Amino acid sequence: MKNIIKFSKFFLPAVIISLSIIIFGLVGLFTKGLNLGVDFQAGINETIQLAYPAGDVTFDGKGNAELTVSESQLTLVFSGAEAQKRTVVFDYKTYSTLADIKSALEKEQGIRVSLAEGSESLPSNLLVPTYQGNSLLSLNPVKLYRAPKDDSERYASIDIVREAISPLGDITVQTINPPSSQRYLIRVRDSGEDPQFMTNTPQTIRKLIEDKVGTDRVVVVKADYVGPQYSEALGKQSVWLVLMTLLLILIYSAIRFKIEYAIGAVVAIAHDALVMIAFIVWTRMEFNTTTIAAILTILGYSINDTIVQFDRVREERKLHPSEPFVDVLERALTLTLGRSIITTLTTMLAVLALYFFTSGSIKDFALALFVGMVSGVYSTIYIASAIVLFWENQKTKRQAKAPKDKGAPAAAVSKN
Repeated sequence: MKNIIKFSKFFLPAVIISLSIIIFGLVGLFTKGLNLGVDFQAGINETIQLAYPAGDVTFDGKGNAELTVSESQLTLVFSGAEAQKRTVVFDYKTYSTLADIKSALEKEQGIRVSLAEGSESLPSNLLVPTYQGNSLLSLNPVKLYRAPKDDSERYASIDIVREAISPLGDITVQTINPPSSQRYLIRVRDSGEDPQFMTNTPQTIRKLIEDKVGTDRVVVVKADYVGPQYSEALGKQSVWLVLMTLLLILIYSAIRFKIEYAIGAVVAIAHDALVMIAFIVWTRMEFNTTTIAAILTILGYSINDTIVQFDRVREERKLHPSEPFVDVLERALTLTLGRSIITTLTTMLAVLALYFFTSGSIKDFALALFVGMVSGVYSTIYIASAIVLFWENQKTKRQAKAPKDKGAPAAAVSKN
C-alpha cells in the first residue's frame, strides 16, 4: 500500500482539542446546568391548543351519552340501564358543515346543540378532537372547539403564550408544528412550595392564557405530571446506566483484545458522551429520556467502529510483527478509513431525514445522533488509537530499558 496517512502526527493536537471541548462542556454543565426535561425534574408538562368555541352540546335523555370528536368523525355512544346501547358515527365527509353536524345530532333523542354565531357554514373538519377522552354529556354544556378557518383568524404565537404564563416563574414554551395549529407545549417546574401544585397549575395556566387571548379559547390536549421522587430516581438510574455500559464495554474489549485496547475503547466512548453533553449544555437542548437514548445509541455505534479498527490493527500486527507499532497502526487506520466514512455517511442519511422531516423530541434525538456520530468516528481514530499507541510506546521503552538495568547488551532488545 503506497499512500499511508500519518494519523499519529495529529494525535497530540486532537487530544488538546478534545480536552478543550470537554472542559468547555464541564464548565457549562456546572455553571449553566442541563436544560432538564420534565422526566428529570418535578413539574407539569401540558400541551394546549388555542382555538375558537364552536358550540355547546347538552343531553337530557335516558341513560348516558358520550361524545368523542376525532380528526375525521364525531362519535356518539349511548349506554346505561334505561337506554339501548348503540353507537352513532357522523363522518365529516357526509356531514361537511357544522350546521349538518348540528342537524344530525339533534335527530338523536335528548341531544341539543347550540352553535356559536357565524359557525353554521364552517367545515366540520375544523372541530378540535377531544384529546382528553370521551365527554359525558348532561344538562351541563360540553363545549366544542374549532381551529381557525384561515390565516386571518390565527391570533396566537409562542411569545403571547410565554408572556401570558410568565407569572408562573420557571417555565418553557415550545411550538408544536405546524405553527398554524396554534398548539404549544408548556413546562412548569415544581419548586415544592405548593402542595397542590398538580391541581392548581393546570387551572392557573388556563386562566392566565384566557386572560390574554379570550375566554373559552384554550383546549388541553395532554397533561403529564412528574413527582420529585420519580425525577430524582430516574436521574440516578440514567447515570448508573451509562456507567454500567462503560464497564461492560471495558470487560468485553479486555476479553477480545488486550487491556490497552480496552482502555482506549472506553476512553473514546466516554469522550463521545462528554462531547454530546457539552453540545447539549451549550445549545440548551432539552435533556430527557430521548437524549439518554441518543447517548447510549452513540456509545454502541462508536464502540462498533472502534472494535472494527482495533481488529484490523491486530491483524496487521500479525502480518508485520517486525515493524514499529506506529506504522502498523497507521496502515490499519488507513485501510479502515474508507469503510468508516461510507458507513457513517449512509447512516447519516437516515439521521438527517429524521432531523429535517420530524419535530419535537425526535428532531433533537436526530441532532444528538448526528453530533455523536461525527464524534464517534473522530474519537476512534484520534483518541482510542492515540491511547493504544502511547501505551505501546511506554511498553517499548520499558522493554528497552530493562536489559540495560540488568547489564544485558542492547542487541538483546526485541522490537514490536
